[in-house]
Amino acid sequence: MYRMKEVSVPKKSVVPAIREAAFDCPHCGAYTTQTWYALHADARSGDSRTPNIPHAATIEETHNDQTIPKDLKPLLIDFYEKSLRGFVFLEKNSSGKYVYSNVHNLSLSRCFNCGEFAVWIHDRLIFPAALAGPPPNPDLPDDVRHDYEEAGRVLNLSPRGSAALLRLAIQKLCAALGEKGENINDDIANLVKKGLSPLVQKALDSVRVIGNEAVHPGTLDLKDDVETATRLFELVNIIAEQMISNLKHVEDLYKKLPADKRKAIEKRDGKP
Repeated sequence: MYRMKEVSVPKKSVVPAIREAAFDCPHCGAYTTQTWYALHADARSGDSRTPNIPHAATIEETHNDQTIPKDLKPLLIDFYEKSLRGFVFLEKNSSGKYVYSNVHNLSLSRCFNCGEFAVWIHDRLIFPAALAGPPPNPDLPDDVRHDYEEAGRVLNLSPRGSAALLRLAIQKLCAALGEKGENINDDIANLVKKGLSPLVQKALDSVRVIGNEAVHPGTLDLKDDVETATRLFELVNIIAEQMISNLKHVEDLYKKLPADKRKAIEKRDGKP
């Protein structure tokens, strides 16, 4: 019997834009509905004439302040934590004010998937900075992924800064994989012995990560450009794919075997 070939339908993707009601979220990357907000402004007065920006010690001070009611503390701490994150969030105003000014050419969009806000001036996305470079491997450790994503946000503004962050990401990734995380050359050589493709070592040479022109992870190299940074993005993902994702896929397949089959295999291999 003739069977029709299954055709994979590409996932819809829309670049963030001021006239779109759904697009790829600049925070989480999901294509989803966006809620747009009209903004209003009240002039500050009295004791609140300047913005209220908490500092890192504010949370601990709030914890220790015995004069603050217990039911109010969690609300204050939540407010301070959101402020310190540097992200936009909403707070309901129950002061009863009705006079305000409309704010034009400044807009907020909120992602239905992750709930985070994006800030727009006229038709330009101001926050968060748009990510450049290939998406990070989903199996990257969190601290490595954060450096990777930050490198993507600064790539077009500072290729050298982006490359420095990516070298730091490689250093952290090697440490997460059991290496010392001190010398990329030595770490990669050891990972090759553990199964990493030797081609990765050659690729690192091609972008001056190791060798006589080595640059310490996290520092700037005047020779770095967008092409160098782009190759480093790819290298981080290649290392993660070969040393984390592939092993994870194999382990997932093995776990799908019936329990009795796994026990027989483990007995055969002399595993307890």
